[in-house]
Amino acid sequence: MHVPDDNVPSRRPVLQRILIRSWEYRHLRFWAGFRIVGGIVLAFCGIATLSVNAYGWAALFLVPAALNLAFACWEITIARSASA
Repeated sequence: MHVPDDNVPSRRPVLQRILIRSWEYRHLRFWAGFRIVGGIVLAFCGIATLSVNAYGWAALFLVPAALNLAFACWEITIARSASA
């Protein structure tokens, strides 16, 4: 029985082949950590802005914070699937 090798570039999902080259996987964890720190800083700024009842300004901080954390989770998932 032949088990397919997922590390062969032609057998990876199309999105991974287009967006991320195999040599970049080791850098994904660094950038994911960078995004997580940025998301935490933006979330802190949004929460601090909510304390003064400026809801419009808080949304300008909290939406990018949520997007940063979501993209960090996606990058960590891709990096783990590539290294496995």
